[in-house]
Amino acid sequence: MKKFTFKGVLDGFRSSVSQQARADQEIVETLRPDNFQVAKTFRHGFPYQPTAMAFDPVQRLLAVGSKNGSLRIVGRPGVDSSMRHETDAAVIQLQFLVNEGALLSATADDSIHLWNFRQKRPEVVHSLKFQKEKITYMHLPLQSKWLYVGTEKGNIHIINIEQFVVSGYVINWNKAIEVSRKTHPGPVVHLSDCPIDPSKLLIGYESGQLALWDLKLKQAELRWQSTERLRSAGWHYDGKQFMCSHQDGSLTTWAVRPGAKPVSVLLPHAKPNKDGKLDACKPVDKVEWKVARSGETYVIFSGGLANDKSGRIPSITVVHGKNTTVLEMEHKVIDFITLCESPYSSEPQEPYGIAVLLHNDLVVIDLFAQGFPCFENPYPMDLHESPVTCCTYLADCPSDLIPAFYSVGSRTHKRTGFTEREWPINGGEWSPTSCSYNEIILTGHADGSIRFWDASAGTLQVLYKLKTSKVFEKPQSRSVDGADDDPLAIQLISLCPESRKLCVAGASSHVILFKFRKQESTSDTTTLEIPIVYEVSDDVAEGSPEAEYPPRPSLVSHRGESNDAEGKKSSLEYALPLKVKPGPQKKPAGFQAHIVCITPWVNGEQPGQITALSINSSYGLMAYGNESGIAVVDIVQRTCVISMGTPDLYGSADPYQRVPRSPKRGGQQDGQDDPRCRSPSNDQLNGVCVSPTSGKQNVGNAAGVSSPRRPPEPVKRCRSQDKLDSSFSRSRSSSMSSLENISAEAIQCLAFADSYTKKSDPCAYPTLWVGTSLGSVLTLMIVVPAGDARAVQPVAISPCGTIFRLKGCILTMSFLDCNGALIPYSYEPWRDENKESRQKTPTKSGCNSRMSPTLGGSAGMASDQFADRQFVVLTSEKQARVVALPSHNCVYRQQITDGEGFVVKAEIISLKDSVCLVVYVSSGHIIAYSLPSLRPLIDIDFLPLADLSFQTAKQGIVDPMLSIWGQQMFVNEDTDQIARTFCFSNRGHGLFLSSPTEVQKFTVSAEFCSSLAEMVGELFLPRDMPEQPKQSFLQGLFGGGVRSLDREELFGESSGRASRSIAKHIPGPSANIEALKQNAGTAAGAISQAHMMAVERGEKLSQLEERTQRMMNEAENFSSSAHGLMLKYKDKKWYQL
Repeated sequence: MKKFTFKGVLDGFRSSVSQQARADQEIVETLRPDNFQVAKTFRHGFPYQPTAMAFDPVQRLLAVGSKNGSLRIVGRPGVDSSMRHETDAAVIQLQFLVNEGALLSATADDSIHLWNFRQKRPEVVHSLKFQKEKITYMHLPLQSKWLYVGTEKGNIHIINIEQFVVSGYVINWNKAIEVSRKTHPGPVVHLSDCPIDPSKLLIGYESGQLALWDLKLKQAELRWQSTERLRSAGWHYDGKQFMCSHQDGSLTTWAVRPGAKPVSVLLPHAKPNKDGKLDACKPVDKVEWKVARSGETYVIFSGGLANDKSGRIPSITVVHGKNTTVLEMEHKVIDFITLCESPYSSEPQEPYGIAVLLHNDLVVIDLFAQGFPCFENPYPMDLHESPVTCCTYLADCPSDLIPAFYSVGSRTHKRTGFTEREWPINGGEWSPTSCSYNEIILTGHADGSIRFWDASAGTLQVLYKLKTSKVFEKPQSRSVDGADDDPLAIQLISLCPESRKLCVAGASSHVILFKFRKQESTSDTTTLEIPIVYEVSDDVAEGSPEAEYPPRPSLVSHRGESNDAEGKKSSLEYALPLKVKPGPQKKPAGFQAHIVCITPWVNGEQPGQITALSINSSYGLMAYGNESGIAVVDIVQRTCVISMGTPDLYGSADPYQRVPRSPKRGGQQDGQDDPRCRSPSNDQLNGVCVSPTSGKQNVGNAAGVSSPRRPPEPVKRCRSQDKLDSSFSRSRSSSMSSLENISAEAIQCLAFADSYTKKSDPCAYPTLWVGTSLGSVLTLMIVVPAGDARAVQPVAISPCGTIFRLKGCILTMSFLDCNGALIPYSYEPWRDENKESRQKTPTKSGCNSRMSPTLGGSAGMASDQFADRQFVVLTSEKQARVVALPSHNCVYRQQITDGEGFVVKAEIISLKDSVCLVVYVSSGHIIAYSLPSLRPLIDIDFLPLADLSFQTAKQGIVDPMLSIWGQQMFVNEDTDQIARTFCFSNRGHGLFLSSPTEVQKFTVSAEFCSSLAEMVGELFLPRDMPEQPKQSFLQGLFGGGVRSLDREELFGESSGRASRSIAKHIPGPSANIEALKQNAGTAAGAISQAHMMAVERGEKLSQLEERTQRMMNEAENFSSSAHGLMLKYKDKKWYQL
């Protein structure tokens, strides 16, 4: 039981008074809960695992459905809407209600949904779920309200899409096939009405059975049987013949007349073999038969190549007249649609393009240009050209960055081979809204490339692409076992926007520093080989206080490629995973490699991954850490300043018992329950580091760093420090050993700042703050030579030991001034090294000072050396703390998660001229805290972590039974990848990788949500339908042309009601489509609908009037002819005839 003493009571009283004094300063926090609203805003990229596509030829909109049940409707650039079904069932087919602002989707759970997109946010109006039959195909005739639905059992049901009820009219499979057929024809794979006679429905079964069903007579008028299995079919516009594609790669043409055999059978890509027989071919998955107004025919199909090597190449074949063109695709063809000027199938439709949906891309082919080139895709659908491995989001960045990146990107990335015609999918309306700030997204990829995107005003346009692979020589082979399949994959990005210095960390434990130049140059790239090694001697038993540590690298600057002590060189063998191109290299305009730091393999062991990265252009330093330690590089003198293991940062105050990384003889013995080996609990934030001496507390004395290393002594703790939470948060290091076997402590967070390391510091000094995977926060003092001496004198860096310890891995560290304002980082303005004059980057007011204004007056502060002048905000996976500096008093604290939860991403952002801490936790919630008080502002359920599990190696561990241990296993190794692609940025913006091919932007700002509607494009615009094809005189005289069909009479109430067990109706937000049109449609849309109905009624009356007039004219002609004939012969005698 804890003893209470008079001294302890006084200490507690002093502590409370100290914290109360902080509150007396009355820091005004302006953010309120009503300033926050969490919402997804824009989704960019290519739909992941697409399964279906549809096109509206009048609205010029394209819809794509995916395997996970999501939908995208796109038009002109800026017109892009994403929605998702309530279930995750795959979309198997899509069909527009042409020019009506509605879309039908059929999903794998045997449901049909009607979407209305007349408003900016599409909604489901009706849903119909089939209970006993599986949907395989659906077809909606143009301007019809009756939908034909084919099923796996071979039946065809008819649905009224206005009321979403099933008609009593059913076409049963046994009525459609021959009476003599004894086998089931298979699922329905095709449905379409005859172009000239809508009362005739063509039904195609998988077995090759075809039937032309007469809807009026309710019987099959004609039947055909193909020898091969059927894949698809398409009509010729004259309605007298149709073409089918088959499993064996053949195309058959059938005439609409009785006959057992097709008119023609073609194997377009079959080649004769040595025996004179034709080689087998791949299936032709889909065929379309289109005719231009000039009479030229287009037969377009996918697949059908020979089974040899060429058959494995996805392709689209265009047979134009007598010419056959095979267009090879880079990915598997999912679907294609021929884009035509006319929506009417009863006339030449004038095809002008082919929209091809590939597994990883969307391609549109120009049929008017020679050679059928592609249109240049204006959408950012090549985001996943190489898999995205990390993201950085810069909102409210300097205004001259986007023009600078675009300028160099347009010169280095010129796309050729595209048609000059404009992108044909140009429906909808979007007006770019003026935005007072710019947004840039950086994406790192598995192939080592980095892409810069303009994300302003809801768009995403590529600006510039940087290839880090050009820095290195091509590897001859995969020589090292265990090497990464993507050795150049980008894992971390740190950009200083003002100085335009970029540092990136790759999968081979390498770091590259780039400098931005407007012109190309030729120069060498400095290579630094920097091993980060910490080893414990194997000669002494584990846990022994006599364990000896190898000598720590000297704290003086490392020159050239000097890596370690001479004694260590002789005992360790180094191998480089990458080799930088030697000598002067020609470097294009843009970011040019300046320094490459490579962590070598030591004694055949792969180094740990780079886990933290930071750059400060004002200090001229770059720091990075891995699972073993830290390295700091002088980017001015191109040298390594320090390289040391994490335990060496503690000096003599290391609270952990280090053990060798390799297995040892014997066991832990009695050290297993030693609390020194565990992560600190909630009570271990004492504002000071734990000293190895019994009665004193020391705040990181730098003088102790240069003293010889002595064995760590047992750390004395009070009982409160020994208390540990029963569940321990995951470790971000690769070591999965128990806490009693600490062999590595990863560097997880780095922050350069002008700050304080001691209570007696009169003013802020350059420092580097280090956060580790075990919750420790350490500092390094930096002495940067001033003026001209900076280029010749070395930078001095000395560790100060542990200052704070939190529970869980440290995620972020930021600094506030005494008024609670964010202290901007210091930087050196960018200047073009090709010019002598400096060109400063314009920045926001207050951000161009080296320190906050409250820190500048050191003379006034000298009167009170112990007055707090800063706050440091520390956030770990479990906790957040606000600590006053230089007193090191914890003034505010917050327990973010408990038990099994942990913080995935944390960031301090600016919002409405204030700052706040925003975190995304493993429960899927986004939580915001006011600063510096850490007062909770919002806690909103946003996105389950399981939805991002596609990035992990252990997909599928989402069983509720594993919510404690299973979730811990699931996230231990994999959540780092999720954290690299989940970003918070200023003004409340954020983004995450929603699928391997898409990024989803979101906001936590209520102000931005209120203006979001103005930024979203309009999908539907009222447009008149094209004029229907006119009938010629002969067609009307002899009964030709397009016949009419009253489907209401056939399928309406007179057909009876379908059984309730067939399908279940699920109403949407509106009871029916008319109510939805009234509530959601615009006035222009309603007027257009009325106008369209009036025009349709007028056209029918006009047709009736024309027929009546034609009959009257014919009757008058007949009367006049008869009268003339009578006059001719009336005066003649019978013998004169």
